[in-house]
Amino acid sequence: MVTIERVRRPFWMHQLVEYILGFALIMTSIQQPEPRIPALMGLVILLNAAIVAGPAGAFKLVPRWLHRYLDLGVIALLLLMAVQPWWEVDPTGKLIMAMIAVVMFFIWFHSDFSAPVDRKVAKARKAEAKAQRAPMDSTSVGKTAGRAVGLGVNSLKRWKDSLGSEDPPADGA
Repeated sequence: MVTIERVRRPFWMHQLVEYILGFALIMTSIQQPEPRIPALMGLVILLNAAIVAGPAGAFKLVPRWLHRYLDLGVIALLLLMAVQPWWEVDPTGKLIMAMIAVVMFFIWFHSDFSAPVDRKVAKARKAEAKAQRAPMDSTSVGKTAGRAVGLGVNSLKRWKDSLGSEDPPADGA
């Protein structure tokens, strides 16, 4: 089975993109003949970003783990409002709401919703990971040194052979 390795972006970046998308939806709705639904959805996106307990949160009412699920609800609501037949929405507004829902899902998929850790704990984890990546025992040091010396000797031999293989110029020519 194929596993997808996701790059996790910091949560402040997630919040910043949500603010930008909310403002963008509100700004584009102003230029539409029926701006109510897109403007309301832009406001929902802004409020969703503002209530989370994150670096860019304004009210810090909702923890990150809950915001993860609220984002999915906002994405579903955006898609629902883009296809609903009850209220009049300009086709451009529907398209913009659907596109913003796709962008929000992409941002959601690549965001790190984990709680922030203490600096000392993070430093200790980083040092532990570095120690696990590069084990320095005598066997690995010896192998590395031997390979380096062997490569150096072989390159010197090739260089020496290339100097001696040149034919000297002929005297009578």
